[in-house]
Amino acid sequence: MIKGIIHSIQTLGTLDGPGVRFVVFTKGCNLRCHCCHNPDTWTYDGGKEYTPEEIVTKAKRYREYFGNEGGITVSGGEPLLQSEFVYELFHLCRQEGINTCLDTSGSILNDSVKKLLGECDRVLLDIKYTDNERYMKHVGCTLDTVLEFLRELNCRNIPTTVRQVVIPTVNDRLEDFLSLKALVSSLGCVDKTELLAFKKICETKYDALGIEFPFKDVPTESYENIKKYQELLK
Repeated sequence: MIKGIIHSIQTLGTLDGPGVRFVVFTKGCNLRCHCCHNPDTWTYDGGKEYTPEEIVTKAKRYREYFGNEGGITVSGGEPLLQSEFVYELFHLCRQEGINTCLDTSGSILNDSVKKLLGECDRVLLDIKYTDNERYMKHVGCTLDTVLEFLRELNCRNIPTTVRQVVIPTVNDRLEDFLSLKALVSSLGCVDKTELLAFKKICETKYDALGIEFPFKDVPTESYENIKKYQELLK
């Protein structure tokens, strides 16, 4: 029996896909992003095991809140590390008529992940930078890897929201936003691009884990600037 190792569950999420979402945060991540807000999800330690059936049973209790757009979102960590579990979960959701959304870095693409994508209604894809150099320095993979994943989404016509955390002095130049716009504008699957403000509320997690927060000296981003930058992507 397939079980997922889960960090936590948020029952009425509004920031993890369209509508109201039942959000499942998986444990385990293959990357070490310098802006990561959830270092407590990197390893499988301390996670709780659930079967796909157990997750669906819990989610159905909140179904009346989903409306026409809401449903289940699986985030992380990196859920693609547990692609067989997520596939089974999404397969059950499809049988129940529950919308499914995958929140991912897009850093893994294998046969198991491709099978999972066949059961996925929407993807939230985090494109952190627009060049390989910063990806390798601040993330631990290449942009080329993520773009391969994005092209797979486009071939499958899976509705995709591209998201990027705006980090002052790191990826907030005008050319960064124009590059992101050019990168996604030719792909029909991308129907929305969201910019998110870099914050440092995660520092207490790093302190508790005894890990240094790599971007501790980087300034935070204002929501006013985010609105201005968002206009550049239209």
